[in-house]
Amino acid sequence: MGLHIAADDPAADDVRAVLARHLAFAHEVTPPEGVHVLGVDALAGPDITFFSARVDGEVLGVGALKQLDASHAELKSLHTVEEARGKGVARALVTRLLAVAGERGCRRVSLETGDMAAFAPARALYTVMGFVPCEPFGEYVSSPTSACMTRPVDPPSPPASVDVAGGARATG
Repeated sequence: MGLHIAADDPAADDVRAVLARHLAFAHEVTPPEGVHVLGVDALAGPDITFFSARVDGEVLGVGALKQLDASHAELKSLHTVEEARGKGVARALVTRLLAVAGERGCRRVSLETGDMAAFAPARALYTVMGFVPCEPFGEYVSSPTSACMTRPVDPPSPPASVDVAGGARATG
C-alpha cells in the first residue's frame, strides 16, 4: 500500500466526508456530552496541524496535532475509514504525528478517546504505541465515557554524520 501522509485542508470535500463519518461514529456510540470531536473550522485553527493519509489520492484516514503549550501536544480527530481498518493507516498516522510533535520540541503527547467497547481497538493501538492512561488534561474533565492517555515524545534523531574527503566529518 503506497500510503502518503501529509498536511491537508480539513475543508476539502473528500476530507470533509471522512470527518463526517468520524462525527457520525462518535455520536452513534457516545452520549452527546462525551463527544469531543472538533469541527472543520476548529481543525483549521492556528494551533492545529491537520493531516490526511491517502492511497492513490483516496483519503483513508485523518488526524491532527493540537499544540497545547510549547512542550505538550494532543492528538485529535484520528479516524480511519472502515474499509481501511486493520491495514496500518492509524498506526502510520500516529507515528507521523508523534514525529511532528518531536520536531516541534514537544516532550509529551496526550489524547482523549472513548472508554466504551467501540473504542477498544483505538485504545489497544495507543497502548501498543506507548500511550498510558493519565488524568484528564487541558479542558477535559473526568468522565465515565472518556479515557485520557499520554506518552513521552522521543526527541528527533540528530542528522547522521558521514565521512568526507580529508577525514573531516560533516552532518547533513
